[in-house]
Amino acid sequence: MAVKWIILCFVGVLLLSFGYSYARAAHTKTEPASQNWATARRDSAGIAPDPVKLRSTAIIQIYAAPTYGWRGLVAVHPWIIFKREGETAFTRYDVISWGSTNVVRRNYAIPDGYWFGSKPKLLVDHRGAQAEAMIPNIVAAIKSYPYPHTYHAWPGPNSNTFMAHIGREVPDLQLDMPSNAIGKDYRGITNPIGLPPSGRGVQVSVLGLLGVTLGVEEGVEVNVLGLNLGVDFKNPALRLPFVGRVGFDNPQNAGL
Repeated sequence: MAVKWIILCFVGVLLLSFGYSYARAAHTKTEPASQNWATARRDSAGIAPDPVKLRSTAIIQIYAAPTYGWRGLVAVHPWIIFKREGETAFTRYDVISWGSTNVVRRNYAIPDGYWFGSKPKLLVDHRGAQAEAMIPNIVAAIKSYPYPHTYHAWPGPNSNTFMAHIGREVPDLQLDMPSNAIGKDYRGITNPIGLPPSGRGVQVSVLGLLGVTLGVEEGVEVNVLGLNLGVDFKNPALRLPFVGRVGFDNPQNAGL
C-alpha cells in the first residue's frame, strides 16, 4: 500500500510539474507561432559582461536555456563561457548533436545568445583570480570528456552530461545544475557511483535512469527514468521535473 501511494504521489508531481512548465512557457513565449529553428532568435540576451571593458579580469559563466520546440517544456541545454585575464573575447563550449561527428563544439554560438528563441539563465558566475585558477582545469575537463562522439537526448550522454562532467572535475565552480537538465545524472554502466555534478557529495546512478544524489549544491535528489525530484537545503527550494528549481536562487547569482 505504501509503495502504491508513493507511485501515485510521484505521478501527481509529474503531472503538476508538466502543467506548470507548459503554462509558464505559454506565458513567456515571445516568438511567433510560425517561428522555426532556422529563423529563431540567436542574438545576445545581454547577460554576459563586456570582455573588452573587463580585459584585465578573468571570467567564467555557465548558462542554461530551454531546448528548442516541445522539448523545451521538459529539458534545458547548458554551455560554458570563459576568458582569461588579458583576453578580450569569450570562448564558448557546449555539446551539439548535429553537424559533426565531434559533439563537443567550440564557439558554436555567441556567448550569451538566445538558444533558438529561448532566453538563457545564468547558473554560474566567477571572476578574478579564482576564475583564472579554474580555467586550466576546465580546459582539461573538456579534453577528458568521455563521450566526445556520442549523443543521446535521453537518457544521455548529451549536453547536460558534458556540463556535469566539468562540474565534477572542477568542484570550485559550485555548479548546481537544474533538476530538468536531463542527462546530468548519466553515468556509464561500469561507473554507477561517484561525485554529483557539483563535484561535492555522492551520486548513485544507473545510466541516468534510476538513482539518488546527495550533494552540497543539489541537496537530495531522486532520479526515476531521467526525471528528478528533490529538495535543496543550502538555498531552500524544491527541485522538480520539467520545471527545475522553485524557491530561493543561488546567492552567487543574485542580482546578476
